[in-house]
Amino acid sequence: MPFTPAVREQRFVLDTVARIADLAATERFEAATPDLIDAVLEGVGQFAAGEWAPLAREGDTNGPKWTEQGVKMPAGYRRAYRDYVEGGWGTIGAPADFGGQGLPFVLASAVLETLGTANMGFALAPTLTVGAIEALLHHGTPEQQAAYLPHLATGEWTGTMNLTEPQAGSDVGALKTRAEPAGDGTYRISGTKIFISFGDHDMADNIVHLVLARTPDAPAGTRGISLFLVPKYRLDGEGKPGQFNDVRVVSIEHKMGLHASPTCVLSFGDNNDCIGELIGPEHGGMRAMFTMMNNARLNVGLQGVQVAEAATQKAVEFARERIQSARAGSADRTPVAIIEHPDVRRMLMRMKAQTQAARALVYLAASMVDRADSDPGSSPGQAEAAKDRLEILTPLAKAHATDLGNEVASLGIQVHGGMGYIEETGAAQFFRDARITPIYEGTNGIQAADLVGRKLGLSNGAAFATLIADLRVEAEDPALRALIDACDEAGRRLSTADADDRLAASYPFLTMVSVAVCGWLMERQGRIAAEGNDDFSRMKRAVAAFYVEQVVPEALGLHAAATAPAASLYALPAELFAA
Repeated sequence: MPFTPAVREQRFVLDTVARIADLAATERFEAATPDLIDAVLEGVGQFAAGEWAPLAREGDTNGPKWTEQGVKMPAGYRRAYRDYVEGGWGTIGAPADFGGQGLPFVLASAVLETLGTANMGFALAPTLTVGAIEALLHHGTPEQQAAYLPHLATGEWTGTMNLTEPQAGSDVGALKTRAEPAGDGTYRISGTKIFISFGDHDMADNIVHLVLARTPDAPAGTRGISLFLVPKYRLDGEGKPGQFNDVRVVSIEHKMGLHASPTCVLSFGDNNDCIGELIGPEHGGMRAMFTMMNNARLNVGLQGVQVAEAATQKAVEFARERIQSARAGSADRTPVAIIEHPDVRRMLMRMKAQTQAARALVYLAASMVDRADSDPGSSPGQAEAAKDRLEILTPLAKAHATDLGNEVASLGIQVHGGMGYIEETGAAQFFRDARITPIYEGTNGIQAADLVGRKLGLSNGAAFATLIADLRVEAEDPALRALIDACDEAGRRLSTADADDRLAASYPFLTMVSVAVCGWLMERQGRIAAEGNDDFSRMKRAVAAFYVEQVVPEALGLHAAATAPAASLYALPAELFAA
C-alpha cells in the first residue's frame, strides 16, 4: 500500500487547534508564513513517501544487526538517513543560533508525524535527537552547545537518552552507573544501560549519549543523580569525532515490534576510558532529565498518532477493495466491498475519529511548547499560562494518544479479518509497533499518577480549573458538557482524597479528561468544517460528529471508576490473585 501523507488534515489541525497563524504573528515565528508551512508539509510528505515508507517492511523483517564493530542498519537506511540530513528535515524546529530554522515546535511535530507514519521505527532516531537538543539548550554550557548543537540540529549526529538499568526501570533513583572525577573537569563513566533506542547504528558520524549517573558520595535516590554528555567518539581539536570513547554495544534487544529501531544494551567504561562532561549542576540530573522526558513524552504521544494514521490508511484501502457478501437487508445479493457492511463502517469511523482526536490533542500540547517560551511582544502572563496548560496536557497527550494508537491498530487487524493476523498484509506490524508506546518514557500509569498527584494542584488548582473553564466556553453538545462537568466534579474530589484513592482513580480520570479535551477540539473542527462543502470538509464534519456522539458518551461511564475508593482494589490479598 502506498503511504499517503495526511497533509490536508495536518494543515487543518495546525490552523484550527494549534492556531499557528497566531504563532506566526509573533516576532519569534514570523518566518512561519502560510506558503512556508505548505511547502514544509508537502515537501516532507513527498520525501517520506519516496524514501522512508518503502523501507518500513525491510526494517521490520530484516532489522538492525549486532556486530563486534557496532550495529549495522538494514539496506537502504544509511542513504535514506543521509538524505534526511541533507534535506534539512531535522532543522525545522531547531534553534536558528545553532543552524536550525527556528520554526514552531508544532510544525516540527507535524514533520515528525509524517516521517513516523511512513516508518515509525526509523523515526525514533530523530525523535531521540530532539530530546538531546532540548536538554543541551536548557542545561548545557555555551561550550557544549557550540560543540554539539549544530551537528544535532541537522541530524548529522544523533542523540540518545540513557536512563534505564537492569535493576532500575521506572525507579530511576535506583540506578548505579558511576561518574568519577578525572581531575580535569571531566568524569570517567562506568556502568550499564538498557533499552537505549538507537543506542548504536552506522548512519551518523557520532552519537551523543546523555547519561544519568552518580558521582562519589552522592545522596541516595533521585537527589544524587547527575546528567553527563558522553559521545561515542570524543571530539578532536577541530571539534570533529576522533578517539573512540569506550562505549560498547553489548547486545540489541529482540523485540515485539519497532524492529527498525535498534534497542541497545550499552556498557560504559569497560576499559576505564569512557569520558563524560557534566550537564548542568552536580546532582541536578533529574531536572535536566525531565527536560528531555517531557519533550519525549509529547513525541511518544505523536507516535500514537503515527501508528493510528498508518493503520487507518491500510484498513480503509483493504475495506474498499475486499469484496465479500451482499449487504444485509439488500434485495441485491451481489457481494459488495466490506466497507459497505455496517460493522466495518463502525470500525473505520472509530479509527478515523480516534486518530483525528489523538492528533488534535498532541498538536494542542505541542503548540503550548511554542507559547510557553516568551516572545518579546508577549506578556509574561501569557507564557506562564501556556506553561501551566502544557503541564496539564503532557500526561494526557502521552497516555491517551498512545492508548488510541493501540486501539486503532487493533481495529485495523479486525477490519482485515483473518488476513490481518497474517504478517504479509502488514496490519499486524502496526499493532506490534504500537504496543511499546504506553510503556516507555514513563508508563501511562505514571502519566495518570502525575496528573492527579501533581497537575491537579498546579498553581493552587488554577491550571486545571482554567482548562475546565475553557472547555465550557466552547462546548455545545449536551453529552460533552456533561462530561466536562463530570471531570470537574471528579477532579475536585480527587484533589482532597488520600494518596491511595487518588492513584486508584487516576487512570479512568485521565481518560475522562482526555476525551473531554478531544471532544472540545473535535467539535470545534466540525463547526469550522461546516463552512466548506468539499470532500475533506464533508469527511471532517462526519468524523467530528461521530466522535462527539459516540465516543464522548462512553467516557461518562468512567465516572464511577474515577471516583471509587481504593478499597476494592485491595479487597483481594496478593496471594489470592493466583487462586
